[in-house]
Order: sequence, then C-alpha cells, then structure tokens
Amino acid sequence: MSTRSPEALSAMLEDMVYHQSRVLLLVRAVAEEPGNSGKLDGLTKLAKLDFLVRYPALAPVVLDELDSADPDLHLADADLSEPTLVSDPMIRYKYGPWDDKYYPVIGALVARGLIRYSTGRKGNVALVPTALGRAVATDLAADAAWEGTDDQCRAVARASAGLTGNALKVRIYQRLAKLMDRPHREMIT
Repeated sequence: MSTRSPEALSAMLEDMVYHQSRVLLLVRAVAEEPGNSGKLDGLTKLAKLDFLVRYPALAPVVLDELDSADPDLHLADADLSEPTLVSDPMIRYKYGPWDDKYYPVIGALVARGLIRYSTGRKGNVALVPTALGRAVATDLAADAAWEGTDDQCRAVARASAGLTGNALKVRIYQRLAKLMDRPHREMIT
C-alpha cells in the first residue's frame, strides 16, 4: 500500500505530464528543423537543449544565433537579472545539466506512441516524433498554457541547428563555466 497522499500522487503525475509535454514539444521542434533528418539525435543533445529551454535566459549565452530580445524566448527583465531562478531546475551531472526524469519521460512518450526510437549518428539513440506525436504537439502548442514553451523550443531548435550534443555540452561548459563549477548532483540555481 502506498504511503503517498492523494495530493502527492496527483502532484507527481502532473509533474510527469509537464515533463512529457515539454520534451515532446522539443523533440518535434528539433525534428522539424532542416538538417536534423526528422529527429533529435542523442540523449546528450536532448538534455542540453532542454536545459536551454528550461533556462531560457541562458540560451543566448550558449547559442550565437539567439538574442535575449528574441520574442520567442519570452524573457522578462526578471529572467535576465536572475537567469537561474526557474520553476524547474536541473542538476549538475558529470556531462553537464541533466534530469533523472529523462528515461521515464522518454519511455512514457514511446509507450504512448508519441515518439519512437531511431538510430542516430555514431549509433546514438535518436528520437523521432510519430504522426500522433506531431498532432499532439500541435494541439499543445495551440494551448495558451504551452504556447510560450513551444516558442522557446522552436527558438532553441533553430539556433542550435548543426550542433551536436557534445558541441552543446562544450559550449555550456565554456560559456557558463561559473555555473557548471559546482559539485555533481547539485541543483543548478
């Protein structure tokens, strides 16, 4: 028997739906960008792009093609003055920002038929949105609650075109060195 209250269980489920929705929007945005062969290539790339979506004020620091005034980033002055004050922080991992939820989130999206696994470059696992996944992402993006997140996903996908997950990781370590200089498993705040 579970020791979780109904409220705690409900909050946990809402959190998982939130992550699945954001990751689905990001996979779709990257897959639709020219040069990505209709997929997001590698979990490292997913994690680094998701970091830039979750910390949108840091995206222009890492991605040369983005400007903090880009309306798709939806940045307010408060975001620019405190770029790591976000509602959903990530943890510092040995290869940069990471979230332990990626494996169950991706598994749930695959199980729901919203994305599928594919072979990426150098044997990486790539993620491909299915027709159903693209339709659900389109519906999500049309919802006012998700429109801003979809815009951020598209801006990050556009500005990162041609960069591998490793190239993104290197840029994050170089350009956000002070932020990444923290013990492993510590929240990035």
